[in-house]
Amino acid sequence: MTLDTIDKKLLGLLQNDSKQTNKALSNKLNLSVTAVYERIKKLENQGVINKYVALLAKEKADKSFVAFCHIKLTQHTQNNIVEFENAINNLNEVLECFHISGDYDYLLKVIVKDMEAFREFMVEKLTTINHIGSTHSMFMINEVKYTTAISV
Repeated sequence: MTLDTIDKKLLGLLQNDSKQTNKALSNKLNLSVTAVYERIKKLENQGVINKYVALLAKEKADKSFVAFCHIKLTQHTQNNIVEFENAINNLNEVLECFHISGDYDYLLKVIVKDMEAFREFMVEKLTTINHIGSTHSMFMINEVKYTTAISV
């Protein structure tokens, strides 16, 4: 699908605040409310817009400790990869998981309350997953940039 200038502007506005009404969006885009509605529906139906979410302030949710964990599997068999990925998908502490190239196989973004909660996560959850050969963790000192918006 090719996005025109109006679609790109609309996506930018929605990524900034998806709770805006179609009326407010129509005013900003100089379109009718119906035209805005139809464009949004088209973008949803074609999978450009996946879903609408509320982004929480991690401090208010009492989850301000962020760690990044490199994971190395013992072997790279299809079964080990599938088992590991299924297990990770069941861990609420893991916000993001990437299968990566390089010295490690996966990179996890983990969010918990504090260092004690991170240790508990590592000991009681992560390291109990089969086929993990080694882990290497780093902790966030300061969040320099955070966005969920994709430039279009």
